[in-house]
Amino acid sequence: APLSGLTAALQCGGSDSWSGVTANPLVGQVADLIVAGGGTVVLAETPEIYGAEQLLTCRVAGDAEHPAKAVGQKLIERLRWWQRHAAASGFSLDNNPSPGNKAGGLTTIYEKSLGAVAKAGSTPLTQVVEYAERVTARGLVFMDTPGYDPASVTGQLAGGCNLTLFTTGRGSVFGGNLAPPLKIASNSA
Repeated sequence: APLSGLTAALQCGGSDSWSGVTANPLVGQVADLIVAGGGTVVLAETPEIYGAEQLLTCRVAGDAEHPAKAVGQKLIERLRWWQRHAAASGFSLDNNPSPGNKAGGLTTIYEKSLGAVAKAGSTPLTQVVEYAERVTARGLVFMDTPGYDPASVTGQLAGGCNLTLFTTGRGSVFGGNLAPPLKIASNSA
């Protein structure tokens, strides 16, 4: 099958301090190759791009159906929704990473976010979709999902992903029959 038939979910879970500097940038290079071949990659986990969103908004590119300004605005709107949602529950988005991420060596959400965005490579952002919404653009798409891997991947699969590129530094038991998850780790353990 040609790369143009691939819609890959980009996911990370059980991240460690190496994920953001090795495994995630490698997936970013693969994402760029998929897009160059006419395929689509779908980045997700909105709370986990917090603090690094400008790395996506600075490379928004639109088309007739998805104007660039609207794409960028929608990404910022989704982040603001998560900020309000967290505040209403007595939390803050910078209260992430998870205890498991901290055990793996991550100290702030910004470290986690910079690594998470690295999975998107360098290709322009062409569309932002809601949770489980059908992906219609080619290239890099962002889907608004929670940071919890099983829920996030479920939304990506519902949106049309047929492969999951899943980086993990500490291990993750997530699996799936609808779209095979390819686990990518970059440490000897």
